[in-house]
Amino acid sequence: MPILNKDMTLCISLAARPSNLGTRFHNFLYEELGLNFIYKAFTTDDIEGAIRGVRALGIRGCSVSMPFKEAVIPLVDELDPSALAIESVNTIVNDGGRLVASNTDYEAIADLISEHNIDPSLPVVVRGAGGMAKAVVAAFRDAGFAEVTVVARNEAAGSALAEKYGYRWQATDPAPGPVVLVNVTPIGMTGADEDALAFGEKQVAVAKLVFDVVAFPAETPLIRLARANGVPVVTGAAVAALQAARQFEKYTGRSITAEQVARAATFSRQS
Repeated sequence: MPILNKDMTLCISLAARPSNLGTRFHNFLYEELGLNFIYKAFTTDDIEGAIRGVRALGIRGCSVSMPFKEAVIPLVDELDPSALAIESVNTIVNDGGRLVASNTDYEAIADLISEHNIDPSLPVVVRGAGGMAKAVVAAFRDAGFAEVTVVARNEAAGSALAEKYGYRWQATDPAPGPVVLVNVTPIGMTGADEDALAFGEKQVAVAKLVFDVVAFPAETPLIRLARANGVPVVTGAAVAALQAARQFEKYTGRSITAEQVARAATFSRQS
């Protein structure tokens, strides 16, 4: 990393609980590419003041995590199609004082749906109804999937999400079948639920593809079970790396290769 200097370009993240994942990912690539940039994570209890600071101080890029993804919408100048699709922001680019917002979670999921050639005629079962679920459901809708079921215990949140994108909600799992299973809950995440399965073994065994957005660990119990059954998978680690790569390119204007993304992602996960 270059020595701090007056010409250095600053990018930041704003989150209720900052982590080192984005900080390590971006700074790794800045160093590898010899860019005079630095990335720093912050939290705040004054999101309006923080965004005014982004504009006033010429901070080039700002990653936005919960609980600020919707709160920043009235504070920016423009929403690009990815942010408009889900009415949620996770990336802000400062172009000479004009703040342009996007959502690279949505972009990453859309890219992975295309990259894995997921058949749009397949039914999709999405477990969860939080903010990331909105990005997932919208991406499947925009990829032409006609049959998506949102499974959520919270009827208000689940039914609202499903109806917003023209799909259906139910509280319990559909019967096992040849479907795309998507976990958008914390089930399987490192911590209290790290040994739990988001879907049952019978459901996984006959699924056409399993998609888990949990990023830590990269190999969740759901992903391991799918692999053991020979079911194709898309991991949350892939989502996290791709969305960060999208942010990096927006901030720097530099394209990066899949190999560079993989190296940065590996580095970012090291303790």
